Amino acid sequence: MSNRSTSLFVAGAFAAAIASLGSLPASASGMSVTPPQKTMQALHTGLWEKCYGVALAGQNDCYAGPGTTCAGTSARNYAGNAFKLVPKGTCTAIQTPDGPGSLTAISR
Repeated sequence: MSNRSTSLFVAGAFAAAIASLGSLPASASGMSVTPPQKTMQALHTGLWEKCYGVALAGQNDCYAGPGTTCAGTSARNYAGNAFKLVPKGTCTAIQTPDGPGSLTAISR
């Protein structure tokens, strides 16, 4: 598969992953689900993984370290301590201007 095809595949998988987060079920009690609860529910399915260094400013998926307190609080693009949920197995294939995604927090 060419680099362009691989990039398009990864970008498509990333977009699908982000879109599907909106369809996660509410809690069993019928109460609304907060962003941290939604993130944890997605992680517990085993279909998603945290991918550090790929979130755009204000689009991270919850607490990841200094400068981020929860979803949408990352102050800069591709911060190494901010994560997005992505389909399991795709994180390290995601390329950003600052380098690839990482399964652990990174210094950037």
